[in-house]
Amino acid sequence: MDLTDVIARAKEGQVKPVYLLVGEEPFLMERAVSALRRAVTGGAGIPGFNEDLFHGGQASGGQITAAARTLPMMSDRRFILVRHVEAMKAAELEALANYIGAPNDSTCLVMTATKINGSTKLARAAKKHHARFDARIPKRGALVDFVIQEAKERAHPIARDAAHALTDAIGEDLSSIDDALERLGLYVGPGQRIDLPAVEACVTRVRVDSVWALVDAVSLRDVKRALEAATSLLQDREPPLRILALLARQLRMVARMREALARGMDPQDAAKEAGAPPFKARDLKEAARRFRLPDLSRAFDTIAKTDLLLKGSKQPGDVVLQHAIVQLC
Repeated sequence: MDLTDVIARAKEGQVKPVYLLVGEEPFLMERAVSALRRAVTGGAGIPGFNEDLFHGGQASGGQITAAARTLPMMSDRRFILVRHVEAMKAAELEALANYIGAPNDSTCLVMTATKINGSTKLARAAKKHHARFDARIPKRGALVDFVIQEAKERAHPIARDAAHALTDAIGEDLSSIDDALERLGLYVGPGQRIDLPAVEACVTRVRVDSVWALVDAVSLRDVKRALEAATSLLQDREPPLRILALLARQLRMVARMREALARGMDPQDAAKEAGAPPFKARDLKEAARRFRLPDLSRAFDTIAKTDLLLKGSKQPGDVVLQHAIVQLC
């Protein structure tokens, strides 16, 4: 299971005695921690008496396990949260690994880590006892479903084409999606449906249009237009690394569209197969026609090299991005 499963089960009151939550997706991580805390405490008992917070670099395994074995006060269960457990020394992690094998059923121990070495005793114990859960960003189709479910829980049903447009505009940043849904709810009014015009009016489409303009310009080998599109995104305060990620995402859609069309699928179904909304079928079909397989291969190679440069080079990010766009053209 991943964190979306943990959150769903916690909302139904299903809680395990130990969780090791691993990942770099802060939105899902915090959502899971909050869901587990509510499921465990539920407002029962004396506030503060049945909760403990530890930080990995400042706590010992003995302190944490002692707190976890303490009986709850005027409540059925206790909630223990350990943040950045990966910062603990090996000996301390061993104590937690031993606890996972024989946990206290009246305590919910939640440990979070950005990354963790799979060879540590804690990681092995968590895997053995099915206590490890990873924070994975939903993939394209699942991301749209995530938006639809999030909107539904806010009592704002959202049309599927509007959900597609929202993810096109924002990408995979779940915190930004959450913020956009909040703004859309205020925009349409209590209990009202979120449609495509609402997304277009409330959530900027400049980034989406500029990314497609960038893809089109690259496919036409039009350096001037491609650089203008990139400049538009940069002026919209988009980080160069995000622009590169958006460009890579659109090109992956083009590659999947090309494969789907080659299998004889009609453009609408091929667009769906590529992970794009139906209204993008015409654009994708044209882009797939322009990009040959060698073009796509070279493009992805350039994107991979540019990604490394943006993460490790001392050159200004906008300069690195513009140089990559010239290469792509």
